[in-house]
Amino acid sequence: MDSGSLKQKLGRVDGKGYKAYRQLKGRYDFPRFTLHIDHVQSDPFAAPSRMRVRVNQAVARFDTSLFKGKVRRVALEDYLARAFARAIERFVKGDRGTGKSGLVGVDRGGQEIIERTAAVINERFAEVRFLAGLPAAGRRCLGQEAAAMLLEEVPRLVEATLFYEALGRRMVTAHVEGAEDQDWLRRQLPALGLVAFVADGAVLPRQSGISDMPLRQGRVLKFQSPAGLRLAIDLPHRGHLSGMGIPEGVTLIVGGGYHGKSTLLKALERSVYNHVPGDGRELAATRGDAVKIRAEDGRRVEKVNISAFISNLPFDVDTSSFSTENASGSTSQAANILEALEARSRLLLIDEDTSATNFMIRDSLMQQLVLKKKEPITPFIDHVHNLKSEHGVSTVLVMGGSGDYFGAADTVIAMENYLPRVVTARAREIIAQRKDVRSAEAPAGFGPLTPRLPLARGIDPRRGGKVKISAKGLKAVSFGRIMVDLAAVEQIVDISQTRAIGYLIWYGLRQGYFDGESSITEILDRLIADVERFGLEVIAAGASRQPAPGPGQAEAGGRAAAASGQTAPGPAIGEEHPGDFALPRRFEIAAMLNRMRTLQVR
Repeated sequence: MDSGSLKQKLGRVDGKGYKAYRQLKGRYDFPRFTLHIDHVQSDPFAAPSRMRVRVNQAVARFDTSLFKGKVRRVALEDYLARAFARAIERFVKGDRGTGKSGLVGVDRGGQEIIERTAAVINERFAEVRFLAGLPAAGRRCLGQEAAAMLLEEVPRLVEATLFYEALGRRMVTAHVEGAEDQDWLRRQLPALGLVAFVADGAVLPRQSGISDMPLRQGRVLKFQSPAGLRLAIDLPHRGHLSGMGIPEGVTLIVGGGYHGKSTLLKALERSVYNHVPGDGRELAATRGDAVKIRAEDGRRVEKVNISAFISNLPFDVDTSSFSTENASGSTSQAANILEALEARSRLLLIDEDTSATNFMIRDSLMQQLVLKKKEPITPFIDHVHNLKSEHGVSTVLVMGGSGDYFGAADTVIAMENYLPRVVTARAREIIAQRKDVRSAEAPAGFGPLTPRLPLARGIDPRRGGKVKISAKGLKAVSFGRIMVDLAAVEQIVDISQTRAIGYLIWYGLRQGYFDGESSITEILDRLIADVERFGLEVIAAGASRQPAPGPGQAEAGGRAAAASGQTAPGPAIGEEHPGDFALPRRFEIAAMLNRMRTLQVR
């Protein structure tokens, strides 16, 4: 069908009941692009209709070098989604009636460049997936208004976005090459013996506590690296770059209140992602396996071996397989660390402000009053080096209230007016002069990490017989009959990541990965490998049509699939062209799994 057919259909539905819009579903060929109406909303108050616009590369004419390799492709797709969003602001009228009438939206993301399904580009075509609220007066179709949207506004969006000649080539190239520089820098960190790098000239402060935009007004201080940690790197595109390298081991960030300690740590936690040009953190990089750790009172813990930190609890509670429905600050922080290590994190980021004090430190005075034999907690300070020597785990720790950590730190950075100084030597002098030195309370070592095998019967996305998964804001997922609270998982930066986490776990269940014989680490490996092989949208393939496995079925199915060599399905087909998924890291997938109050492991 062509655009003329769409115009005729819109004329026929004008004034009819809203369900008449269903006949619009299908493909329509315009002179320079194709419009796909994949799903039509049920009423004007429901989620908007799902649509796609596709332009063949023969006319789009994007330089193939811009999407050669995953990093460049993801960056270009990110740019297209952002360009489409800017075009919506220019060309779309907006409110056209009842409910969501006239709304047009695309998943454009925030300051981070993350793989997402909103745009697709390859050697054959360029495509953007968007939402459109079909206009209505009450529940009566406004066909003429819909025609203005689909036949006038949408073509303008396409012309402004999906043709290389229409985009600012210099800006597109800067976006793609900037992401490639960041990724390259992050990949160099292990070889340089670093866990993070912050470039000179970076702008780390944000506009406010609820905004991730860079501070642009007032006293904006650009980052300057201290002499003791300054190094130079030559990036593939930008060239020479100097900045502060944070070495492996234990790094302490100290300083007075409001001098930038937590601001630096927040920048490090977000720099596991690439950032858009102009963000201020686009030349900062942190190892991709960094996990922010905090206390999380009230969370559920399922059979985690926290005995390195907590043992000898009253009533002979077994902490080598510790479970609770209502964790304390210390037990939750211990569990969060062990779960991060289980997911293969080798860099912990910790701020004392969000930590349990008794988990972090027992000073010499408290040790004298409460003897070790009466204290079940071995504080983090006594294991921080064991983690590095036994498991290769580095730690970056913000500390403003306990000088005991001076003796545990390999590097000490003091923040003064948002600028860093290296004060390692002075910190060691102070600790050497101290007379009331605390006693180390850790045993000989940290000990091995204990794998856990999750069971499918604890993971059920069904409600009322149907699969129900939805993101409830940035930090919660409705999964079947349960709500999973992710408020303390600080490195989720996009609601589309939250949504994808729920579907990834459901996908793993459908694939039989929760077979009762595979560890959480192995399941995460398989999920990430499938996304790498088939693309992120594979997690939605058939999800709306396929019933959830019953208790025991996923375990049996997983063993049968492994025996037969069965692999994951190919990319989604039919209606399944989701435009609202963004790729989470393995650590955030594990975080949701571990916070399910129905999770069962052995």
